[in-house]
Amino acid sequence: MRTGMLSTAELRALVDAGEIDTVLVAMTDMQGRLQGKRCAARFFLDEVLEHATEACDYLLAVDVEMNTVGGYAMSSWDTGYGDVVLRPDLDTLRLTPWWPGTALVLCDVEKVTPVGEPVTPSPRQVLRAQLARLAEHGLRAYVGTELEFLVFDDTYESAWNAGYRDLTPANQYNVDYSMLGTARIEPLLRRIRNEMAGAGLYVESAKGECNPGQHEIAFRYDEALVTCDNHSIYKTGAKEIAAQSGRSLTFMAKYNEREGNSCHIHISLRDESGAPAFAGGGQHGTSELMRHFIAGQLDCLREFTYLLAPNINSYKRFVPGSFAPTALAWGRDNRTCALRVVGSGPSLRVENRVPGGDVNPYLAVAASIAAGLYGIEHKLPLEPEFRGNAYVSHRPRVPRTLREAAQLFGDSKVARSAFGDDVVEHYRNAAQVELDAFDTAVTDWERIRGFERL
Repeated sequence: MRTGMLSTAELRALVDAGEIDTVLVAMTDMQGRLQGKRCAARFFLDEVLEHATEACDYLLAVDVEMNTVGGYAMSSWDTGYGDVVLRPDLDTLRLTPWWPGTALVLCDVEKVTPVGEPVTPSPRQVLRAQLARLAEHGLRAYVGTELEFLVFDDTYESAWNAGYRDLTPANQYNVDYSMLGTARIEPLLRRIRNEMAGAGLYVESAKGECNPGQHEIAFRYDEALVTCDNHSIYKTGAKEIAAQSGRSLTFMAKYNEREGNSCHIHISLRDESGAPAFAGGGQHGTSELMRHFIAGQLDCLREFTYLLAPNINSYKRFVPGSFAPTALAWGRDNRTCALRVVGSGPSLRVENRVPGGDVNPYLAVAASIAAGLYGIEHKLPLEPEFRGNAYVSHRPRVPRTLREAAQLFGDSKVARSAFGDDVVEHYRNAAQVELDAFDTAVTDWERIRGFERL
């Protein structure tokens, strides 16, 4: 068992010893955030462990601001905003070292009636459904996510009061791979690394990035569901640790006009024996299955982009020459392509470079698996690899706006077949909610451009 992970017997012993008094019982919402309750540890052991707990179903039917909005079949004023069941997945039970006396468990989201039936639009359930489809082919997915973030010397409260303008980045210049640059904020980076390790995550490294104050902490790959769970815990925990340290950090895809925050997603498959399914005798050591998998990614990428880039801001990353992709192409170790093939033998994998730091990992990984399965099931042939600068190619492009991506997703027959009409309609509505909110907003850009001169 990984350090920091708990069995129920170990939790009970810690509670009896007075070392644990609180259990965070959390689900992941559409935005990839942890939502739930802080339960007294004794109550968790006596009641929640066996009977689960409940939450309002509006947690899967609100916008980023937690406003109730229309258009959702599962939750509305007409349905009375009832409950869903949060069923603890005890495989996720762990310590949270950045909060004293506290443990955390993630939950699957189920309907109250029929008992035990999954709430299909719940992100964790969306991924579970695709993993079940993959298992029917005798395959398991292994995933790594690489999250970048920007660190500021401002607290979250002072940043809010300043309207997020004129914040002070933790570094003043490009510190990509700079040991001196990471040393400037090593106390914060070290806390995050060590306390994530204490929560059961396998930390690999930290490095600087290009935008002032930008950094990345990398974690070892794992089975797809485990990686997505860890990703969500890490994002929440990193923000909480930064706040405790008098700083703030953001994972938003594009904070300013410089380099955005990416979340490159690496994926590989193994068969039931644990043998790598991507390695073979083809070009670059690929198997026929891997070539079909990549072909499916390319074929579905435009239609599935919404699940990889779910916000208005997500699309600001896609700028030529920015290390964020604009062309739908695959290449061997080519960072100008949307899909980059890296590694060899057991480490051979596909890196999807489309997602930003704002991505919901469960939905993005589910999209990658669904696209790969489409390629495998239809035995799609893989086009030749792209060589050179894909930014200046004539390849099809990543959707440029949320509006375009949402339309493609809503109209996608492949998406409806893979995820079901209920899931597609749920997330199509989520996109429309964001578009409606943005279309009625007056931005700083408009004021600066038009206050005097128009």
